Amino acid sequence: MSRFADDVRASTLALRDLFPPTPLQRNEHLSARYNADIWLKREDLTPVRSYKLRGAFTAMRKFLAADPEHGHFVCASAGNHAQGVAYACRHFGVRGTIFMPVTTPQQKIDKTRVFGDDSVEIRLTGDYFDQTLAAAQDFCKQVGGHFLSPFDDADVIEGQASVAVEILDQLARSPDFVLLPVGGGGLAAGVTTYFAEASPKTAFRYVEPAGGASLAAAVAAGAPVTLKRVNSFVDGAAVARIGETPFARLRDIRPDHVLSAPEDRICVTMLEMLNTEGIVLEPAGALSVDVLPGLADAIRGRTVVCITSGGNFDFERLPEVKERAQRYAGLKKYFVLRMPQRPGALKEFLTMLGPDDDIARFEYLKKSARNFGSVLIGIETRNATNFVKLTQEFDRAGFTYRDITDDETLAEFLV
Repeated sequence: MSRFADDVRASTLALRDLFPPTPLQRNEHLSARYNADIWLKREDLTPVRSYKLRGAFTAMRKFLAADPEHGHFVCASAGNHAQGVAYACRHFGVRGTIFMPVTTPQQKIDKTRVFGDDSVEIRLTGDYFDQTLAAAQDFCKQVGGHFLSPFDDADVIEGQASVAVEILDQLARSPDFVLLPVGGGGLAAGVTTYFAEASPKTAFRYVEPAGGASLAAAVAAGAPVTLKRVNSFVDGAAVARIGETPFARLRDIRPDHVLSAPEDRICVTMLEMLNTEGIVLEPAGALSVDVLPGLADAIRGRTVVCITSGGNFDFERLPEVKERAQRYAGLKKYFVLRMPQRPGALKEFLTMLGPDDDIARFEYLKKSARNFGSVLIGIETRNATNFVKLTQEFDRAGFTYRDITDDETLAEFLV
């Protein structure tokens, strides 16, 4: 075994002071759907409901072993890494200062505080993560603390690789495929490196959100690049630039092995896992399951492990998730309709709706026009083909309309 593999084994054993191996569960529903042997590695069931605790604990343990008198750790995070660092600080009895954006949901702030108890101080700084990160790094230099990166650190990567050790121990054989969510790359780098030695025939697919495809960009360029724009919906994996240290271990992967998951489709997967399996996944935690349909031919008859990386989902976001899922499935659309300002026009419009169509939004946008008025209409239906019939009715009646469902700019202002 290599030095890395030996170190990962030792780190995995050390983690048992915190929690037992997370379950590796065969999922009957997914296995039957795809005619495959599909297992879920439930990282959403760690004490902090994500794998991030592994890396934070390992990096902290190794640093304290080398310098036991130095006990002030600093990090910047709006979610899972913050909770992992807080939990590890309390375990080791060391001081932690955690910087979080001012816009962080109160639920995440409260959970981080509970995990850290008296060991951590939370500082809310900056509207955007880049501002928070800069403030944390400046503070760390001022106090002579040790900065804990969420992914761009060799010891963090070693800790995340413990997931691979547990998979092989629990499955007792080599899986054919492992599907890995990717944000900053720490988990992907650690698991890939360990499997390359312990199970070299296992194939990987790397899954990142469409609005944060930093690994795909880095593979194409041959080096990490900074994305000009990031969709923050998949907050656990929406990273503008993959880490330098993780990418050094991932640079040789094939471009076609990096898969993209649209944010709205992820919502469909989250709802399905919640309603069918009773499994609560955050958007990043659903990435590996989300790409299964596109891999149906490749995985048929094979053993597949999906790493469900986190379950820190704020149920206040559930209406948004449902909305996005309906839009992706074609069951909800928004139209701007130019409606004649005459008696009976609204009644005429209502007669166009089918028995399965429901008005979810109705709002006049312009009230000053004498002959016509623009109306924002949101319609839900049970079958996506119903919208074909509805727009045909619009055309027949001569109504001018525009479907703005997928127009991000207009939807942002109007919906």
